[in-house]
Formats: sequence, C-alpha cells, structure tokens
Amino acid sequence: MDISVTEFKHRCLELIRDLEKTGRPITITRRGKTVARLVAPALSSTGDALKPWERLRALGGKVHLEPGESVLRDEDFDALR
Repeated sequence: MDISVTEFKHRCLELIRDLEKTGRPITITRRGKTVARLVAPALSSTGDALKPWERLRALGGKVHLEPGESVLRDEDFDALR
C-alpha cells in the first residue's frame, strides 16, 4: 500500500493495526517519492525478532532499495562493529 505522509499522519493507528493483522507493508511517500516503509517485524520460529542477516535471508533474495540505501539500520550496523 502506498500512502502520502499527510494521510499516514491522520490514519497512523488505523494503518498500524491493519499492518498487524495483514502483514502487508506500507510505503509512505512525499511528492511521489518513497520516504519510509513500514513493515511487520520478521520473527523466528521461537517468536523472537530476527537478527539483521536473518531478516535479509527471509527476503528470499528480493531486496528493493534505492541507490545509497542500506539493508541494515544504522543502529544494527553499529552494533555489529
């Protein structure tokens, strides 16, 4: 689902509840450009959050990034140092 920043601001809680139920990611845009993606956390078989490399593996080789974007969050990258 693609949604503008303004609409996301007004419907934030409703959209998060929908994400929890369906798992369908939400792409947040500003002037037609993606500024953020809201996705449900990937969980291991034990119900724990996956480690960054496990999240990549769960994508099945399908990583859609803009040039300069990272597959890791800054805090994950720093934690791995």
